[in-house]
Amino acid sequence: MLQVLLVTFPFFALVLAGYLAARRGMLRLDAIPGLNSFVLYFALPCMLYRFGSTTPVEQLLNPGVFSTYLLCALVMVGFVVTVSLNRRIGWNDAAFGALVAAFPNTGFMGVPLLVALLGPAAAGPAIATIAVDLLVTSSLCVALSRLDGAGLHGMSVAARNALRGVMVNPMPWAILLGALASWIHLELPVPVDQTVGLLADAASPVALFTIGAVLARSQMIQPSEGAHPLPLRDYLPVAVIKLVLHPVLVLLVGIGAMQLGVAIDRFALTVIVLVAALPSASNVSLLAERFGANTGRVARIILISTAAAFVSFSAAVVLMVERS
Repeated sequence: MLQVLLVTFPFFALVLAGYLAARRGMLRLDAIPGLNSFVLYFALPCMLYRFGSTTPVEQLLNPGVFSTYLLCALVMVGFVVTVSLNRRIGWNDAAFGALVAAFPNTGFMGVPLLVALLGPAAAGPAIATIAVDLLVTSSLCVALSRLDGAGLHGMSVAARNALRGVMVNPMPWAILLGALASWIHLELPVPVDQTVGLLADAASPVALFTIGAVLARSQMIQPSEGAHPLPLRDYLPVAVIKLVLHPVLVLLVGIGAMQLGVAIDRFALTVIVLVAALPSASNVSLLAERFGANTGRVARIILISTAAAFVSFSAAVVLMVERS
C-alpha cells in the first residue's frame, strides 16, 4: 500500500496545489478557463495521440473492453438517475449526477496515473474507456437532462447538440488519429514529434493542477448565486456510488464477460476496474453549468470523490494488482 501511495501522492498533490492556488487568489478565477482550454485543446490531445500511436491497435480498440465498459456505464447512468429523481431533483440534475457517477477523470488524471502504476500497456484499455464516456455516456446524460418539461423533442435537440459537442471535442479525434498512426506505423517528422512530445509532457501536471482549480472555482462561485445549502443525501451517496459501486460493477461484469468467452484479459480488466475507481471527471461541472443544472451538487460530488480517491483508489490498486 505504501508503494502505491508513493506513486499516487504526486498526482493528488498537484490537484491540491491547484485548489489552494485558486482558493487563495494566487490564480485568478477568470484564468481557469484558459488553463482548461490549453489542456483540452493542446496538451491532452497530444498525450492521447502519443499513447495511441505507440499502442497496438488491438489493445486500443479492443471490442471486449469497449463493450464491457459500455454496459457498465449504461447501468450506472440508469441506476443513478432512478435513485436520484424526486421532488427536489428533476431530470436535469439527476442526469448530471449520473454523469459524474459514471464518468471518471480518465483523461486529465487516469491515463498518466495508470501508466505510472502499471506501465505503458495500460494506456490502450484506458483510452478505450475515454471513447465510451465521450461518445456515449456524456451524450446520453445530456439528452436525458432535457426531459424536464421538454419532452422527446427537447431530448432529440439535446442529443444533436451533444453529438455536435463530441464532433468539436479534440480528444476523440486524437484517439482516432493515434490509432490510425499505430495501424499504418506512421512516424512523425522529428520537429513535429518533438513538439507533440513537449505538449504531451505538459498534459499531466497542468491537467491535475487545473482539476483542483476547477473544483475551487465551482465552490467559490456558488455563494454568489445565492444557492441554498444542499442536504448530504443529495450528493454524498453519488460520490460513494462512484468510488465503490462503479469499480465493483465493472469487476463483476468483466469476470462474467471473461467466463462467457468475451475477449478481455486480466490485465485489461484490471485497468478498466481502476479507471472506474477514479474520481469523477472535473469538467462535468462546466458542462452542468452550461446546461443549467445544479453546479453546487455536481461540484460537491466531484470534490468528495477526488479527495476520498487518494485512499480508495490506492486501495483498489492494491486489491486489483494482488488479485491479478
